Amino acid sequence: MSSTASKPARTHAQTGPEAADWAERLRVANINPRTGLATDYLNHFNEAVMLLEMIPDMPECAEDFLTWSPLSYAEHFTASNFKARDLAIEAYEKADPNVRARFDHITQTLHSILTAVGTAMREVEKDQTRIKLAEQATLWVQPLIAACGGIIHGGADADVETIMAN
Repeated sequence: MSSTASKPARTHAQTGPEAADWAERLRVANINPRTGLATDYLNHFNEAVMLLEMIPDMPECAEDFLTWSPLSYAEHFTASNFKARDLAIEAYEKADPNVRARFDHITQTLHSILTAVGTAMREVEKDQTRIKLAEQATLWVQPLIAACGGIIHGGADADVETIMAN
């Protein structure tokens, strides 16, 4: 675990009771106080995976997957019913820049993969090809979603290149 992942997400001005109050607000809102990130954002990617996993049994679900579109962290929470959505966005903005950069790198990779798979699915006509694309995409994205979860929970640094090589 990196040392930055163990510090509560807060501005430099917060100390003592302010920092404790901030951490408690995050904890109550289901936002990790150490990282300032919420697992609710992973639902954005889990939705895409769920649709991809349905395609082998129901190829017509490819059309549903094609309606999925990338959302940034702030866009996801702005559009969500998450009770503390404004707090989630604020905590993300105040999160340690190194933690946020690692997290953003992986989420951008997820968006790139899912967008490329969508583009490829639009270009092919055979259900079997869409099924193969869906199966391969699922294998690529699930470890990346897990890596995002690790970052959210303050785990060890995630290396996208290592994850994708396995």
